[in-house]
Amino acid sequence: MVPGSWQGLVMEQNPKLYERELRVALQLAREAGALIVRDYAMPIKVEKKIDADDYLEPVTKTDRAANELIVNGIHSAFPDDGILAEESTDTEQRLSKQRVWMIDPLDGTNGFISRDGDFAVQIGLAAEGASVLGVVYQPLPDTLSWAVKGGGAWIAYNGGNIVRAHVSEGSDLARMRLAASRSHRSPRMDRVVKALEIKDEVNRGSVGVKVGLIVDRQCDLYVHLSPRTKQWDTCAPEVILSEAGGCLTDLFGYPLAYNSAEVQNRNGIVASNGVVHDLIIKRLEPLLIEFGRIRVRI
Repeated sequence: MVPGSWQGLVMEQNPKLYERELRVALQLAREAGALIVRDYAMPIKVEKKIDADDYLEPVTKTDRAANELIVNGIHSAFPDDGILAEESTDTEQRLSKQRVWMIDPLDGTNGFISRDGDFAVQIGLAAEGASVLGVVYQPLPDTLSWAVKGGGAWIAYNGGNIVRAHVSEGSDLARMRLAASRSHRSPRMDRVVKALEIKDEVNRGSVGVKVGLIVDRQCDLYVHLSPRTKQWDTCAPEVILSEAGGCLTDLFGYPLAYNSAEVQNRNGIVASNGVVHDLIIKRLEPLLIEFGRIRVRI
């Protein structure tokens, strides 16, 4: 394949709506990915940052450099849009915007630090509170996924070989594979796995990577009980999963709303192939009551 020709092939597969936005997002994701790979082989200095609920998270200069690259690129191309990016200071200004970009420059910083390959660049666009465009790029192993609402979901492997993505069609939970976190496993999550009768799982880092496993038919569902994922974690993966035939909601079955003052997905998330989504929500209900989880209105 001729270098750069993937861009032309990408645009052929998508509707004219958001054409320029998609082109810019794809290019910025690639550029940020190249920056991350460059730093991947170098010594990594890890710092700590305080999260919204005083939770300490790791951060590196690579997170910040990739964030700056993407934010500057988006602002230059779409100066009237709002931006919510993980490594940028959030302001109330975005709340008045109908279009807001949700950027996670390095989703899965722990995977980057440990050099296990489980990290991704995520660029999403929300319009009037809904995810309408998403790009998720895994620099290792060079897998690019994207979707525009109404245009299907697509995956490019190794800079080419573009295929349309379709989730699995399985309906038997006991035969399904769960995308689960490498870390943060709790006794409550063990209860969930038992209730869903899951016998097989794949342990990976990064929300985008785990949702991507469902898009790529390597897994069928993903449950995240914690309220600590952010809107930039889910915006891009959600539209890709939806366009591939899947579904992503909170733990109670309600859709996620983007560009709210509260950036955390306080009600957790459930991602699935769509076929079993209602069943998952039904089986989670008594557990959530037992755990004392009450849906937070955002």
